[in-house]
Amino acid sequence: MSMMKCFRSLLFVPAVSTQLFAKAAERGADALILDLEDAVPLNSKSEARKNLARAIDSVGQAAPILVRVNAEPDLLSEDLKCLPLASIAGVMLPKVESAEQVQQLADQLRHEGAEIPIIALIETPKGVLHLESIASAHADLAALGFGGEDYAAALGISPDSPSLVWAAHAVVNAAHAFGLACWGLPGSVATIEDLEAFARLVSQARSIGFTGTVCIHPAQIPLAIKGFSPTKAELEWARTVVAAGDEALARGLGAVVVRGQMIDKPIIERARRWLSLEGR
Repeated sequence: MSMMKCFRSLLFVPAVSTQLFAKAAERGADALILDLEDAVPLNSKSEARKNLARAIDSVGQAAPILVRVNAEPDLLSEDLKCLPLASIAGVMLPKVESAEQVQQLADQLRHEGAEIPIIALIETPKGVLHLESIASAHADLAALGFGGEDYAAALGISPDSPSLVWAAHAVVNAAHAFGLACWGLPGSVATIEDLEAFARLVSQARSIGFTGTVCIHPAQIPLAIKGFSPTKAELEWARTVVAAGDEALARGLGAVVVRGQMIDKPIIERARRWLSLEGR
């Protein structure tokens, strides 16, 4: 399984917040995202770029590190000049609306001698419309992300609107169609006080096929990890199903009844996937 598909919780850390670097490594997130984009004012971009190496040193081996760059060409060019490519696990490109954006970033990274995973954030109606071409744009693309806040802003609606669910489904479908990880929520990640509401949103996200989510506050991390992990009951069911499937295969059967349910190939594959996530 791709490393990106194992990330259930990814904590954003503004690259200007030097006091947070060491603490971020202790929060238990599956990955950290050093942010050069929305969390950094325009007049602080240069400072944030200079902080990247220091941030990575502070984190050490505690968690894989991604960097969210800026989408605007001039800012992106400056971002790429300072990326410590040998020390990061991927580059997150925001506001992706075309396959060309992904291809150009991959070309730029390869020009620097790095074949590094790319994560494309889908945050606009145009990005949703072009999902198939974006998801298949380049071999270096490893994940799609859905930005509910930006998408809602583009529509002029609240991010808790049911209108987000359709777009979230579309992003999930495109990601799975091309074997990509898929991070996001069918709502707002900004829910940091009502953690029960956040947990419900995570549960909904998993139920429609997201594999993880970004987090903007440490309190969200354990909820994301729990919500995107198989439950004990699911793992017990999966072990029973896989064992029964293996036994049926040895007997030359394609299907078998387990606990009153007809079990065949797609159900066994789902069970194996859940078991692959155990203990990660």
